[in-house]
Amino acid sequence: MNIQFKKGVLELCVLSLLNRQDCYGYELVEHISKYINISEGTIYPLLRRFRKDGYVTTYLQESPEGPPRKYYKITDEGRKAFENLLEEWEAFIIGVNRIIRGE
Repeated sequence: MNIQFKKGVLELCVLSLLNRQDCYGYELVEHISKYINISEGTIYPLLRRFRKDGYVTTYLQESPEGPPRKYYKITDEGRKAFENLLEEWEAFIIGVNRIIRGE
């Protein structure tokens, strides 16, 4: 998939998943990788930026499989950002579909 396409929707995908439930970083990578080819190195800088921007908070939770995991939890500010991105995305895909279908 084109890297520019991925960059443009990755924020929306991560916020969408976090809007449903708290997740740890690798869990996000695993879920998104089912649909879009990404690496761990793509997600963690984004999560750091989201934390800096106040879109997420973090907490540690014990893991039965090793050290504690850092979970990301969306904030109210993150939900607002998600809603804005979702509106932009929906308007964007309507416009693109009209162009490529010749409407």
